[in-house]
Amino acid sequence: MIQRLEANSDRVSATLLKDGAVIVEEAINSDVIDAVLDELKGPFDEQGLKFSNDFNGYKTRRLGGILGLSVSSAKILAHPFIISVADHILKRHCTNYRIGSSTAIEIMPGEGNQELHRDDDFYPIRIPGVEFQMSAMVSMTDFTFNNGATRVVPGSHDMRKIESIGEQEIHSAVMAKGSILFYLGTAVHAGGKNNTDKPRTGLITTYSLGWLRQE
Repeated sequence: MIQRLEANSDRVSATLLKDGAVIVEEAINSDVIDAVLDELKGPFDEQGLKFSNDFNGYKTRRLGGILGLSVSSAKILAHPFIISVADHILKRHCTNYRIGSSTAIEIMPGEGNQELHRDDDFYPIRIPGVEFQMSAMVSMTDFTFNNGATRVVPGSHDMRKIESIGEQEIHSAVMAKGSILFYLGTAVHAGGKNNTDKPRTGLITTYSLGWLRQE
């Protein structure tokens, strides 16, 4: 299961390194979330399907470069608690880190399960003991079993083969609006299927070692 902790950066960081994923519930102010959602509504309607493909899905709307679309999103991307966790995880292997990517994801009704994957697989190397990325998925709406909550495999940062993972190892990151799912770039995860009649919206930011190129 995915552990759920209070917003203590030392404990969250230690658990994240041990388990590969951890949830901190209702950590982001709802007013900030609502402001970001309001600013992203137009872009979602205008260009949300431009990244559609077999991997991303055809009923999932995505936006990249979020800071260019939502001024209010800076309060999430640079949230002091998220930054404190990123400091713990990434500054072990760099002096400064950077935003690797920022993406808003809206899983629409009827979308199926996404393929399990590791976010940092696009880098062509591995360095034992070095995490290239940390991700913070903020739930902009409630994440439930039925509406596409992110599926995560705790412990999968051990680099086990994805094809060896059984269904019983996959856990849904069910969490209320404003919560944060932290996971390592080596942790296996995927979007879930949405069997409801409303979209599930999340804002995912990866923070990468400063000596790596951005995604």
